[in-house]
Amino acid sequence: MRAMADSYRNKTDEQWQAMLTQEQFRVARQKGTESAFTGQYWDTKTPGMYHCVCCGQVLYDSSTKFDSGTGWPSFFEAADKQAVASQSDCSHGMVRVEALCSKCGAHLGHIFTDGPVPTGQRHCINSASLELKEKK
Repeated sequence: MRAMADSYRNKTDEQWQAMLTQEQFRVARQKGTESAFTGQYWDTKTPGMYHCVCCGQVLYDSSTKFDSGTGWPSFFEAADKQAVASQSDCSHGMVRVEALCSKCGAHLGHIFTDGPVPTGQRHCINSASLELKEKK
């Protein structure tokens, strides 16, 4: 993973809690997961760019969003390959690939290999980790 910017790496939990909602903090900073079909963006079709809720980095373009039927926003690729980092996640008795914001380390969700062409990837992302900025 790319080195995080110092201003994000040095934030305390108290600083993150002051800038995020309780749910955003639980998901993005404590590696939580929102329940399926409950997040703000799971069925959104609005054109725009999805940014990291913690640092504002552009993560996903709405043109890569698809309905995976899982109840979470799903994308077949990141807006920029450098924006989303990944690491192994062995929690909950399974082995998965965790998706993280490369700038601030926020937990976004997980990446699976059952997505559509052209990448075959499904970035299964928590709405609580995202902020959609609509295209004008």
